[in-house]
Amino acid sequence: MTVNKHIEEFHGLPVLDFVAAVDEGAELPEPAAVAWKIGVEYDAPKGWVERWNEFVDTVDPSRVAAVVVGEWSMDGPESFAEPLAAILGAADRLPALRGLFIGDITYEENEISWIDMVDVTPVLTTFPLLTELVVRGASEESVMGEGVSLTPVRHEHLRALRFESGGLPVAVPRAVAASELPALERLEFWLGARAYGGDTTVEDLAPFLDGARFPALRHLGLQNSEFQDEIAAAVAHAPVVARLESLSLSMGVLSDEGATALLEGQPLTHLKALDLHHHYLTDAMQERLRQALPGVAVDLSEAGKPGDRWRYVAVAE
Repeated sequence: MTVNKHIEEFHGLPVLDFVAAVDEGAELPEPAAVAWKIGVEYDAPKGWVERWNEFVDTVDPSRVAAVVVGEWSMDGPESFAEPLAAILGAADRLPALRGLFIGDITYEENEISWIDMVDVTPVLTTFPLLTELVVRGASEESVMGEGVSLTPVRHEHLRALRFESGGLPVAVPRAVAASELPALERLEFWLGARAYGGDTTVEDLAPFLDGARFPALRHLGLQNSEFQDEIAAAVAHAPVVARLESLSLSMGVLSDEGATALLEGQPLTHLKALDLHHHYLTDAMQERLRQALPGVAVDLSEAGKPGDRWRYVAVAE
């Protein structure tokens, strides 16, 4: 699996490609009715910052609730620094902004390990009313530049946070763990592969499992990992699970060993959903999960071959 398609919905709104709509002469919807995507294609006549300026001068930015940042590189990977500066510079014109997705980029545009991300802390400090943030991009060990990073912050209103990476540097989960996010309801990490900079260990995830942080948390995703069985074993006895409504251990190399640990741990029948898609479970174990969790929506799609010598996370390169 790769990131092979663009998102169609974000922050509860349909995504509209602003650049395509303007270039086609289409009538634009009400500013609050869609999540506005701004992105450029390879060798486009206008750069991302120029398109962004066109966006805030065309659409009433004071009523924009959600923004999706698409491809910003026009000739090989380019740093997100300039687009980020443009977004932050328009903050006073975006008082209604509540959702921001950075990096809606498919592998055909840029592999996830080539998306040159930067420190995203200024997003949270500049937009104190933001409720949802998604960041997709390369690790700090990427040859492409600075890489994704975060400094511990306090943010009163953030409810959903997701980092998508083929190799998430441990500094990011550690910074999230050290942050004060009293409203956080959904937290997801795509941990990725060590070969692409994913150096998080199961011990680094302990702050998210002990139940002491993030009192509003209702969904936890510890995904896309090469040590998915270890994560499952830790989750099986984690205090935080009792208050979750949904749990995702998907996209990794989960085997029968990890699934057994889950079933032999604390009850999971209170969950509304358990996402295990992209796994390496035997048919017998899949059936055992379904039988043990009859009232839970268990996603067991994208099954790999349990006997495969080589097992891969869903998204790495």
